[in-house]
Amino acid sequence: MIKNYFKSFNIFTENELNDLIQHFVPKRLTKSDFFVKEGEQCKEIAFVLSGIFRSYYTTENGVENTFCFRFPHHLLAPYSAFITGNASMETIQAISDVNLLVIPKKKIDELVNENPKWTKVLKLIAEQEYLELEKRFFQLQKDTATERYISLLKDNPNYIQEIPLHYLASYLGVTQRHLSRIRKERSF
Repeated sequence: MIKNYFKSFNIFTENELNDLIQHFVPKRLTKSDFFVKEGEQCKEIAFVLSGIFRSYYTTENGVENTFCFRFPHHLLAPYSAFITGNASMETIQAISDVNLLVIPKKKIDELVNENPKWTKVLKLIAEQEYLELEKRFFQLQKDTATERYISLLKDNPNYIQEIPLHYLASYLGVTQRHLSRIRKERSF
């Protein structure tokens, strides 16, 4: 799976891919465990093999606002903290048991220095992150909560039922009661 992910960039040779995979190690987190907490440094990057994560920030009033979910076959890291080296502005928490492959951030930095192809890969990942952020921004600005829910359901039908309703409601920017109405009206 992870090999196919990096292979999809069409940058690395087969030998480079095999070498890359050797740097990732398995890691398991259980439901409610944290990958990183707000205020912590980004020490590793993960590839999600199974399970679901949510990313959230906490307001001054202590309210947790979920702004992102991460599903299998995606990379996982507090991206701005990864880029800047600053403390994370988000918390990334497992909402189910998860299996990961992790690589230390220091190792990524070494790989970038050893092989210029990594700069291109990181650029492509940054572009993907930007496009995802832009999509989310426009969804919040243009789409109704129902449309945002349908989009999430369409993109991740196998996982949507595993996300607790209060996290879904927070992600959609609605109350749990409103989310229940959306699901009932759409026969989800």
